[in-house]
Parts: sequence; structure tokens; C-alpha cells
Amino acid sequence: MANSSRGQNVYMAKLAKKAERYDEMVEFMEKVAKTRTVEERDLLSVAYKNVIGAGRASWRIISSIEQKEESRGSKDHFNSIKEYRAKIEAEISKICDGILNLLESHLVPSASTAESKVIYLTMKGDYRRYLAEFKIGAERKEATENTLLAYNSALVGDKRFTFSLYHLVNVCNSDSSCLCGILHWMNWLLLTQSGWDLPLNFQCSIMKFLTHLIMLVTLQRRSVCFQLILKFQVV
Repeated sequence: MANSSRGQNVYMAKLAKKAERYDEMVEFMEKVAKTRTVEERDLLSVAYKNVIGAGRASWRIISSIEQKEESRGSKDHFNSIKEYRAKIEAEISKICDGILNLLESHLVPSASTAESKVIYLTMKGDYRRYLAEFKIGAERKEATENTLLAYNSALVGDKRFTFSLYHLVNVCNSDSSCLCGILHWMNWLLLTQSGWDLPLNFQCSIMKFLTHLIMLVTLQRRSVCFQLILKFQVV
């Protein structure tokens, strides 16, 4: 009976995907909980990716409108826009909390292959990053640190793993504590993983990332970036 119910939920998730009803796709895959096959893993990823993608797109649009209204000094609809943005943020938080709970309680611990574990850890970093996009203050700092921890775990789990930090840098932007955390992570990576045979695309990502970061940090931390670039070139 359990296998029958599982198969039915997976089938309905596929059906929801074809109908582009991703909210329902998420609901069906949440009922499956522990994915056992690559197909189930991919269905879960697609479901959440589309739901969170729609929410993030809405957030960017409303945030842009809010900034324009604020720059114009318009107060007629400013509070309504701000409240609507907060509503969207709450929805994004709920989505992220849902997948993060699944990842931490079921998917990462029960991953049957190294590949699956790396993918789940990368997802964990991604959804932490999505939270960091709109959090502020201590919450943003925490979300950023958790993002780096998840990405770092994925990197340690697979030496071939490659990812871009541009999104995270743009999220942090002028937040000095977040940028400092990224610098510390980069320093750890280059000091402790120097024996790795890093693939070329990963090397390019790091170099471009550091070059981009130089433009955002203070003069003191800018020198740290240059030092990291020199260390990386030696590696």
C-alpha cells in the first residue's frame, strides 16, 4: 500500500509538472519525502526551483517599484507596496524553510550516492542564498554564513564540484560582515585545498569572483583580495 501511494504521488508530480502547476508538484513530492531514485530527486528539484523562481521574480519586480516610488518621494502607495513585498518575502521564506527542512532531516542524511549528496548540499546552499537575498542585518549574516557552509560541504564532498559565487556577492553587496565571511571562506579554500587538481572552469570562477569582489570591499579588504589572487595563482 505504501509503495502504491508513493508511486501515485510521483505520478501526480509528473502530471503537475506537465500542467506547470508547480505548487501542487511540490505538495506531491513532499509526500514522498525521502527520494530513492534520480528521477524522484530531479522531480523534487524542478518543483521547488519553479516555485521559488516565481517568488523571487515577483520580489525583484515589487522591490524595483518600491525603490522607484521611494526615489520619487511618493508616499501615496509606498506603504501598500512595502506590505506587499513583505507578504512575498514571507511566502519565499515558507518555501525555503520547507525544502531546507526536507534536506536537513531526510535528503542529505539518507543520500545513497556521493553525487546525490553533493546535489542536495548545493540545493541547501542555494535556498539559504535565496533567504539572504532579502534578509537584513543579523538574519542576512546568518543566511550568508549558512550558504557558505553548505557550498563548502558540497565542495569537500566532491573535488569536481564547481559553482558561482556571483549571486551571493551581489546579495551581500555593501554588507561588510557578509563580504568578510566570503573572504574568510575563500582563504580557507585556497589554504587547505591547495593539493587539489582544480578544474579550469572552477579556477576561472574563483579569479572572476575575486576580481568582482575587489570592487565592493573596503581598501583594507581589497588588499586581502589581491593576496588571495596571488595565492590562487601559486596553487
